[in-house]
Amino acid sequence: MAESRYRTTSERRAEIQENAARMGIDDEYISRLVDTFYERIRDDETLGPIFLDNVPNWDVHMPKMKDFWSSVALHSSRYSGRPVPAHVKLIKDVEPRHFELWLALFEKTLEDTAPTKEAIPYFMDRAERIARSLQLAMFGDPELPELQS
Repeated sequence: MAESRYRTTSERRAEIQENAARMGIDDEYISRLVDTFYERIRDDETLGPIFLDNVPNWDVHMPKMKDFWSSVALHSSRYSGRPVPAHVKLIKDVEPRHFELWLALFEKTLEDTAPTKEAIPYFMDRAERIARSLQLAMFGDPELPELQS
């Protein structure tokens, strides 16, 4: 019978970081990805106004986004924010279709900047899960029947 072994958090983090490094993903790349992506966001005719109206200080926001994506991609544990409440308060400005636009722009940015082809699905899988989670928090699941009060 095969022996089962549980990995420690440190072992799991090291494994994730080694896998990411094989794909060329490191903090330097994440910084480039975030800078490029948010430059494109600000220039986008649909998404730009939403972000420009709701991000009061880009000098604060950008390091936070780099920490967020480092935590997502490398399990660096540098991000300690609460993205769901931050996004739920944007309900007046954000529509479900904006998530598809965000994902398409993120994927295009990855295609243009990724250090390897493998890095694209690695990030997109995570971005799609994050987008889905935020959409559920903001708009619920349209496939579920509404509860009658």
